[in-house]
Parts: sequence; C-alpha cells; structure tokens
Amino acid sequence: MFQSQPSSPNFPSLEEEILEFWKTNDVYNQSLLKRKDAEPFIFYEGPPTANGMPHPGHCLTRAIKDLFPRYRTMRGYYCERKAGWDTHGLPVEVEVCKELGIHSKDEIQDFGVEPFIQKCQQSVWRYMQEWEELTQRLGFWLHLEDAYVTYQQSYVESVWWSLKELFDRGLLYRGHKIVWWWAQGGTALSAGEVGQGYREVADPSVFVEFPLVDQPETSLLVWTTTPWTLPSNQFAAVNPELSYALVKDEDSGRHLYVARELMEAIADKAKKELVLVSEVSGRELLGKRYLPPFDYFYCELGESKGQLKAGGVEHLSWRVVEADFVTTDSGTGIVHQAPAFGEVDYEVLIDEQERFEDGQGPELICAVGPDGRFTEVAPEYQGQWVKDADKAISRELRDRGRLFLLEQYLHDYPFCWRADEDPLIQYPRESWFIRTTSYKDAMLENNQQINWLPEHIKDGRFGNFLESNVDWALSRERFWGTPLPIWVCSETGQMEAIGNYDELIGKPDVTGTEVWQTAKAANPELVDDLKVHKPYIDAITYQSPFADSGRMERVPEVIDCWYDSGAMPFAQWGYPKENRERFESSFPADFISEAIDQTRGWFYSQLAISTMLFGDDGNSGLAEEYPHPYKNCVVLGLMLGEDGRKMSKSKRNYREPNEIFDKYGADALRWYFFANQAPWTPIRYKEQSIKDSIPEFMLRLWNVFSFFTIYANIDEFEPESLLDGEVGELSPGDFEKAESYRAVSERSELDRWILGELSGTVTETISCMDAYDNYGAANRINAFVDALSNWYVRRSRSRFWSDATDGVEKRDAYWTLYECLVTLSKLIAPFTPFFADRMWQSLAGVFVDRAPVSVHLCDYPEMNEIVLDSALSGQMGLLREIASLGRSARMNAKLKVRQPLQRMEVVLTDASQVAWLESHDDILRDEVNIKEIAYTLEGEEFIEYQVVPNFKALGPRVGKLMPRVKAWLEAASGDDLLKEMETAGTIEFEIDGETVSLTSDEVEVRLSAKEGWAAAQGQQCVVVLSTELNEELIAEGKARDLIRYIQDIRKEIGCEFTDRIEVRVGSADTSVAEVVNAFGDVIATEALISSLVASSEVDANDHVRTLGESEISFRVSICNS
Repeated sequence: MFQSQPSSPNFPSLEEEILEFWKTNDVYNQSLLKRKDAEPFIFYEGPPTANGMPHPGHCLTRAIKDLFPRYRTMRGYYCERKAGWDTHGLPVEVEVCKELGIHSKDEIQDFGVEPFIQKCQQSVWRYMQEWEELTQRLGFWLHLEDAYVTYQQSYVESVWWSLKELFDRGLLYRGHKIVWWWAQGGTALSAGEVGQGYREVADPSVFVEFPLVDQPETSLLVWTTTPWTLPSNQFAAVNPELSYALVKDEDSGRHLYVARELMEAIADKAKKELVLVSEVSGRELLGKRYLPPFDYFYCELGESKGQLKAGGVEHLSWRVVEADFVTTDSGTGIVHQAPAFGEVDYEVLIDEQERFEDGQGPELICAVGPDGRFTEVAPEYQGQWVKDADKAISRELRDRGRLFLLEQYLHDYPFCWRADEDPLIQYPRESWFIRTTSYKDAMLENNQQINWLPEHIKDGRFGNFLESNVDWALSRERFWGTPLPIWVCSETGQMEAIGNYDELIGKPDVTGTEVWQTAKAANPELVDDLKVHKPYIDAITYQSPFADSGRMERVPEVIDCWYDSGAMPFAQWGYPKENRERFESSFPADFISEAIDQTRGWFYSQLAISTMLFGDDGNSGLAEEYPHPYKNCVVLGLMLGEDGRKMSKSKRNYREPNEIFDKYGADALRWYFFANQAPWTPIRYKEQSIKDSIPEFMLRLWNVFSFFTIYANIDEFEPESLLDGEVGELSPGDFEKAESYRAVSERSELDRWILGELSGTVTETISCMDAYDNYGAANRINAFVDALSNWYVRRSRSRFWSDATDGVEKRDAYWTLYECLVTLSKLIAPFTPFFADRMWQSLAGVFVDRAPVSVHLCDYPEMNEIVLDSALSGQMGLLREIASLGRSARMNAKLKVRQPLQRMEVVLTDASQVAWLESHDDILRDEVNIKEIAYTLEGEEFIEYQVVPNFKALGPRVGKLMPRVKAWLEAASGDDLLKEMETAGTIEFEIDGETVSLTSDEVEVRLSAKEGWAAAQGQQCVVVLSTELNEELIAEGKARDLIRYIQDIRKEIGCEFTDRIEVRVGSADTSVAEVVNAFGDVIATEALISSLVASSEVDANDHVRTLGESEISFRVSICNS
C-alpha cells in the first residue's frame, strides 16, 4: 500500500522531514557517487560575504544556482558543487568599524592594525551559521564543509602566483593616475566598485567669470558642477572647432566669452540681456591668459614660464587650452580644468606637459589632502570636507563679483559601495594598476563566445563596459585584504614579485617571521592563515638581489577584493602550488549565475583575469580556447523589497528567509522564483505571490497525488505486487512487464492523450532547461499539472469510482496516473526538490529497496516517442478550449456552472474537427452543463463584431483625424469591416475627401453576443451560450446545488471517500421537495446516499443552508449499509 497523505499538507513540516532524510541517507553525496565516471558539468559558486544576514534576494541566486546543477546531475553529468566565502575587503572592514564605532582610516590605525585584522578575520564568520542554515533549508546542495575561503593561505598564495605572472609580464605596474577615491577610507576603488554606488544627487552648478589678464573687463564665462575644485584650477578648455561669442552683459557692462550656440540659453537662465559684440573661433582663444578664481597657486606661479619643444617660451598655467571633449550640450562651452580631480582634465595636463621640454612643463597642483579636506594651501577652507565647502566657495565668488549664475544640477554621482553615505572624489594617487587595456580586444573576443542570458548583456551592459575599459586600479591603501606581493629594494627601488610564502621565506637573510611567531605564541587561537596578512607579512624583509646593502621590503598596499573573487576558478584549488589536475579538469565553468550588479564585479573580474592568464599569450602553460572562465552565464534581475525599493532590514520591506520557510516552505519560494517570471527581469518581493504558488501549483499537484494514493489503496492497486524483480527507476519501459499493464495503444483515448502530453512536456522541459530557460520549463510543467488535474483526473473520476475493482478500464487509469505522477516527481525534482522526493518516497517506496531511495538518485525523464500523438493532442486541446470558453461565457453572463443551460453554439474556423467533436459531445455537455451542442462556421446569428482604432498604433499617423476615424468605425458594420479586412487586407474609407486606409495592426476587433446569448472568444473558436432559463433547467440547477451542499457536509462530518450516508432534506419551500423527488437518483448517486427523503420542516439542529430565498436543513448520518 501507498503511504497515506494528508489532505491539507503542511509543506514546511514535510520539508523538514525530507531534509533529515537527505542527511541520514547522504543523498547528495550518493548522487555524485553515482555519476563519478560521467562527463563533468562544471559549476562555480560566486562567493558571498558571510558577515551580513542573508535576505530573499540571496535565496533567488542560491535557488537558481541549485536548479541547473541538480538538473544536469539527473541528466547524467557529474556536477561537483564547491562552496566558497568572500572574506576580504571593504565589506568586512566597514562591518568591523561599525562594531568598533569608528569610521576613518586614522581611527583604525589608532585602534591598531593587528587587533583590527584579527577582528576582521573573526567577523567574516559572524553569520556563517545563518548562511549555512539558509543554504541547507533552501535545498541548495553544496559542499559547505569543503568551501574555499579567500583569506586562507592556499587561496592567497594562488592569487600571489597570478599577480607575479602579471608583474613579470609587465602587466602589473605602479603609476600616477586620477582615481576614484574613498577619502574617508583612504583608498582607491576600481571601476567595477565605483559602478555599484551611483545615485542621483543635486549639486551646485556655477557659472564663474575668469577675467583675462590683458583685458580685465573681459572674462571667460566658465562652468563647473564642482565648485570645490575651483581653488585648484589650472586651465580653461575650449573646443577650437566651435564658434564663440563675445557678449556684453547689459546689467554690469562687462564682456564675456561663451559658446555662440549657448548664448541665448545662458541669457534665459540668468534672466539677463546679453548683446552679441563679435564672434571668434575657439582656436583664436587658445593661449589667452586669465586670472583664476582663487590665487593660492597663482600668486607664486602665475608668471612661471617654460621652454617649448617647438621653440619659444609660454606661461605654464592659467591660460586657455584646447580639448575636443568640450561640447555645447550644456554649460558655456568653456570648461574649468582642475587636473587633480578629473581623469580627462589630467589628460589635458599630460598633453600640455608634452609640449614643453623635459622638466619645463606645468606640474600638478592640488589644494586637497588624501582625507578629502582642504590643506593649508587654501587657509580659508583648511580642514573642511570638500563637498561641504561648495556653499562657502560659491558665496565668496558672489561677494567678489565673480559668480555669474548659481543653480542646482541633477546628475548621477558615485558613493562608496560599502559606505553609502560617503561620496567619492576623483583624486591623484600613486597606485598599482593592471594593464587590462592591453587585453581589451581579447576580452571582447572572449565575451563574444559566452552564452549570456539574457543575450543583450553580451553587447549591452557587459560589452559596453569592456569597450570603455580602463586599467584596473588594483591596490587599496587599506588593511584587511590579500597583500600585494611586491617587495622593493630599499636602495635602488627595484622590485620583484613573490609567488608564495615558501618562496618568500626561502629568500636570503630573511627576517621578520618572528613577528607572527610571537603573535601566535601569545594567542594560539589565531588561525595560521593570518601569517600571510598585514601586519605580519609586512615585517618580513630579505637581502636585496639588486644592492648588497639593500633590503627588500613589501609595498604597503592590499588588493581589490574583486580580484580575489575573480581568481576563484584556480585559487579555490590552490593552483598551481597544488591540485593542478583538479583545476585543469574543472576549467572553464559550464555555468555561473549572479545578479546583474555583478557585470562590473565578479563577471568582469573572472573574465579579465582569465583572459590575461590563460589566453593565447599567457605564460601559465594552460592556453584555453575561448570562452573562459565560464561558458554560460545567467544574469539575474535585482530583487527589490515589497515597496519597490532596495531591500532594507530597517524599512522592513521583506520577510526574513527563515520566516518564509516556516510559513510557506522552501519549495513555494523556489517555484515563485522559477515560474513567476524570467529570472533576468527585476523581481519585486511579493509575499502574496509566494503564497499563491502553493494552490496554483503545489497544492493542485498534491491533490492529484493524494487522490491517487487514496483510491489506489481503496482498490488495492499495488504495483509492487504486480511488478516482479528489478524495477529500475520506474521508467515507462520498466512497467511493461507488470501484470495488468496494457500497452498505451490499447488504452482509452484519455489515457493515450495524457501520456502523450506527458511525453511532450518532458521534451519541452528538457529543451528549455538545456537552454537555461527555467521560466519556460516551469510554465510547461505547470500547464501539464493543470491538464492532469483539471481534465484527466476529473474526466476519469467515474473510472476510479467504479465498483469494478479489477476492470481493465480502471487498471488502465491507475497505471496511467501512476506513470504520470512518477514521471512528474522526476520532472520537478530540480525545481521543488522536497515535494518531488516526498512524492517519490510514497510512489516508489512500495518497492522498498528495489527502487532508488530518492528521486534525486534517478535519471531525468526522457521523451517517449511511442505515446506522442500530435493529432490527438490538437483535438483534445480544442475540446478543452471549448469547455474553458463555455465556462468563461457563463462567468461573463453571471450564470453559475451548476445551472444547466439549453444550448451551446461553437463557431469554428473550419469543419475539419466537427466529426471528432460531435463524438465527444457528452464530455462538453458535462463540462459546460449544457443540453444541446451545435457546430457552425457562421456566427452572425449569435455574435457581432465591432472594429475600433488601436490608438497607440494609429494615433501618430492620423493625428487630429482620430475622433472622426473612431466615429466612422463605430457607425460601420463590424461584420462587414471584418470581411473587408480578411479579403483586402485593409479597411478603406473617406473623410472629407481624404482616403483613410487602416491595416490589421491599426485596429482592434471586439466581439459581443447578441441578446439572449453569452459569448467568449479563444484562439481556435468562439463559444456562445443561450442564456434563457425554463422551469426544468432551474429545478435541475437547484438539484446540483443540493449535491454541493451535501458533499460539503460529508467533509464536515469526516466521511471517508467510500462511506455511504442517509440524508433528510427539510424546507418549507415546496419546490425543494419537488427537486428532491425529481432528481433523487442523480443526487443519491453523486453523494453516495443510501436513503434520501424530503420534509417540509426545517430542523435548526441540522446543517442549515440557504438556497436563493429558501432555508434548507440537512440531516446527514453515515450508514455504510
């Protein structure tokens, strides 16, 4: 017998039982053991940081990352799933700073680097238990006990090896550049990190007058959105190809240079009259000297000159220079240049330096320190945070008559991705960079070979990022991270890279290792991996190979944590120092997945590192064909809170994952993710949608499963007794030798249809999943479950309820439904692994050890070509559509399904299926509760059409004629217009002598039923119902209501499915007794009633219901005789 199932399952509780079952039976490892010699399917786990609590967005990524490895495993691949933890960088440091109540870099140094590092190492495991519990509770199978950890020595050494490779090839270099700088944290950020922190802000936009040195009453009108950079102004840039206007400000009498094209716009903004005096080209302005808005540098350097390479001398700064990036899109056409605070501005400075003899050109000037505050160079603002000084600077410019206009400017500006209240600034630093620009073309070529889902990521968001590639700002002037493995000679400044710790301590005359040994002796609980971190690694020096008296000392920087995570394809194995074969056999990955914000993060860092190391010109010894390091990448949409904003614990705009699991179960959440929408679309957390996934799919399938087990036990359908010997994995071929199992071709049409649909569903699901389309696969499964429940089981109930226990039809129905459910348990196993295993353990558990103990040890179902019948599928699809449209037409007319109707007309497009449909009229009469059915190709008698404009498509073309066109269409015959469209392809008419021609895309056809009819239109037909009711139809409708009431009462009093009952129906309404007498046999058969009597008295002690305006009592008792 099958294990009995509760009619109202508690899915969370059932899942806990399955979790324990998996653990006890080591099912995950058993699934791998089964595939140990199979072709591998390589999956890379993008490492999360475990020092913050997980939220539902993390459930989405982990669910997707579980789905496809499960599927591929069942498809016969060996898929090892190694967990990983990202443990370095700003995320960890920021969290520890919050704990300590500090924020700035200076405060960390005051606290002490050594204790700070130790706290960082401890912090990364703060929420480890919660992350592991979430991973397990979600059903994400992962080797958590063998996870790679980015701070561990083997991982760090692997990263060191890669950096040494790049350094030795001249790809890792130190240089001065303008970088995005997190001033409060005292470190540069990479382009990927910067890209994660943009948000819209309002900044002051100032138009400032720069008076010309030789014409003090004439000024350049210069525009900037960063007033705080004006004290460090060095040049004013114009486009030599633009035309500039010399205008007179009628209010002040002063003359201003502005771009000619912007003259009117500037006048409008300033509400001033600007009179054109003359026009000049931008080239004519080049070289003109001006007085900067602040003289902090000008007072000493204003008259400084240098020797030009072309001959002659020129003032170094505060003159007009050329720049082709200057446009007339905004501003004044003259751009303030502060090379210290802009990458483009800095390039202008470099170009200017190139014009002068070596050492003769302009030097970079900067009035701001690394902490983002003004230095003593600008005494009025010394110590002020630059952004805070904007107002004071604007005020001083106004007081000195230099401010022409001040307004607010809305634009996107970057903030620190891990300290979102800290705005970044561009700042000049000496940093370490990776020369990724040298591999731009190679990365683009690699990218073209990757299968991106959605496809537009390839040439869109990701491709565009690669096209705009800049050298990777690798170094961080921070503390907790992989130390940059570069040692510098104290005498000569020459450098070398170290590939691992053994190489380091093997250097001549090594000192400093005792610093770690002392710390370890003082605190034996310190993990040994800390010895390759600051401050211990900084203490190690050795004899310089470049100078006898020199010592090699490590540079102080650590590296971008995104490099850590991007190195995981090889670093997770400790390659190349160890596990060389394991890495080479697991590279590249077949599948990775993370959210869209990783296009500039993990997706990029992996691709960049892999292209440089393992491309055709790499020295790693592993030249891999593109694509690598991953072949298929599913890019997930960001998950937002219930209010549409970023998920926030403080805003309480989502429910904690554990609460979701406890309330709805993991499978409900997983199915919501998989079946609700394509995974790459942004998803808003909606608890109601999670809740709805239970009745819409899980409960519907559970009810079929429960129905089967109940009636199979009642009728003693025991496949374990009917099938001897080995049963394999209960695939269709395994059933053929069973007693009473008939060939599908010998079974009823309904059985053949549902098995054909099952095979088609298997085929389409595999096709979708092979293409990483879980949404399409889930919807196909959902459609099948709906067909199984709402058509096959419902249309087969009489066979299951038949008294002929050993009848052929009944046995066929059991075998058919059993095969459907067994196959479904395998089909849904990657999607809802708990539910699938519960079904399998009941359905296959009857075979005890003759069948696999878990569905996850089975192969995925295969298409069964023998049962495919496309003709029957199409016919049954049409039949189901007619039934569905009949119910829709009822609903439109507010006629309940229990109320019989006299006539249904089905309007078809052709007569090819009429004979088959007529042979199935009994099904439609039962489904739609109808007496007569007719089929026709002409529907004019019952329905009429109205043709209306498609305003969105037609509006732009007809414009003001739209009201006249709408009126003409309303007045015309819809049927005639439809025929004209079908024959001519267009509808043509005249308005005021002008011919208007409408295409099918420019109109919409609406259907309505004529008086006395209700209609509904589908893909293949139109169904119309007669809405007229006579007394006989009304009485039969009442009988069906009585049946429903009695069935509900059966449930209330706890009747078993086979219990027979006695019923007394009491009502003062004589029509009720008439209904009982007229339809007693039908009522008794439907409700398993042995005795049914009618009474004119209502007994308040019985079950009382209301039918129309009549009160009815039901006395029901179980008799079983």
